[in-house]
Amino acid sequence: MSKAILDVNDKPTGGQLITLSFQHMFAMFGSTILVPQLVGLSPAIALLTSGIATIIFLMITRFQVPAYLGSSFAFIAPILVASNGLNESTGKAIDPGNAMIGAVFVGLVYGVVSLIIWKSGYKWIMKLLPPIVVGPVIMVIGLGLAGVAVDMAMNITNVETGLKEYSFLHFSAALVTLFTAIICTIFFKNIISTMPILIGLVVGYLYSILIGIVDFTPVKEASLLALPDFLIPGVHYDFEVTSRILLIMVPIVIVTISEHIGHQLVLGKVVNRDYIKEPGLHRSLLGDGLGTFASALIGGPPKTTYGENIGVLAITRVYSVYVIMGAAVIAILLSFFGKGMALITTIPTAVLGGVSILLFGIIASSGLRMLVEANIDFGNSRNLVIASVILVIGIGGAKFIVTEALSVEGMALAAIVGVVLNWILPGKKEAQASGNETIE
Repeated sequence: MSKAILDVNDKPTGGQLITLSFQHMFAMFGSTILVPQLVGLSPAIALLTSGIATIIFLMITRFQVPAYLGSSFAFIAPILVASNGLNESTGKAIDPGNAMIGAVFVGLVYGVVSLIIWKSGYKWIMKLLPPIVVGPVIMVIGLGLAGVAVDMAMNITNVETGLKEYSFLHFSAALVTLFTAIICTIFFKNIISTMPILIGLVVGYLYSILIGIVDFTPVKEASLLALPDFLIPGVHYDFEVTSRILLIMVPIVIVTISEHIGHQLVLGKVVNRDYIKEPGLHRSLLGDGLGTFASALIGGPPKTTYGENIGVLAITRVYSVYVIMGAAVIAILLSFFGKGMALITTIPTAVLGGVSILLFGIIASSGLRMLVEANIDFGNSRNLVIASVILVIGIGGAKFIVTEALSVEGMALAAIVGVVLNWILPGKKEAQASGNETIE
């Protein structure tokens, strides 16, 4: 293992702090602003809350875990469903308060789970969420959004008819964006390979300017400095908790907690520490949950630790939490830059679609990778049944409707069914013998 240039608690010089912090900020920037763009929330709030959530996480983990928290892609579909979709003319969520209420409870569930782990240990959750359940659900996240990405990439809304129609010009912008991100991922092995989303967005945006599909009016009208678009419960929406909202949002923690555990294991290997034991999975989960809770209270999307920033740590061998803190502070300051935030809103939908094709595909592939790395044997009927049912229920958009106000659907239903099937189906020992069904 390579020796750290700056270890976890080493303090960088002033120059190092600024340059390395910007590096981490750029690594997370593309993905963090993409989520709110897709679900109709404020990119400025997403940046602000990513910085706040990261600082909360660092404090809860006693400044021992150099992780950055950005917008979670697992909640894109649930946020759209909870918000009743997007307004076609404004691109904003129709009822974003519903999604924020759900996100608040997601954070609370994280807190409950962390408390249980603190009291009873972490091995039970590893058994509850084995790769045969988590892998297919992660695949559902990516594949379930495939249609959204392709539609964004090649279709535009006709102003006169209000209908979607194919546009080669916009699709060309999507393809330029997509292939730029692919080139950065495949042909570069340095810091560029850790931020293909950001570079793809920049190149696709520049191409869009050249072909004349960018409208700079919002930038001209924006102030140099501006407050982000906050969403405060009791001020901007009524905090009314319903079973529908909870069933749409909360079951996704089955996926995100598994993702969190995976990131802690990978991060521990990078910095040569065991974060599951010290400061403990309960602390890192609590930090993640409180970050999501705080984000939701002011209108930001749910948070998760970012693999992009783990990649930066691995490449630079700079593990200092001071650098991560610096990136968080920069994100907070940038969120108040009105002209910059307005510029982000001018990114054509096609460009976002182009980068989403790659990103959603990578999410789906990461679920497949989990199954491969866990040596899941699909010659075993039990494994085959669990994965098959999860994929079809999740991608097919199945709904379990009890009453008009009580239903669970899509990815949430798939995750719940997967956990239940793994629990009740016989032959668990045989399935585990044919592969590695627990995250060690």
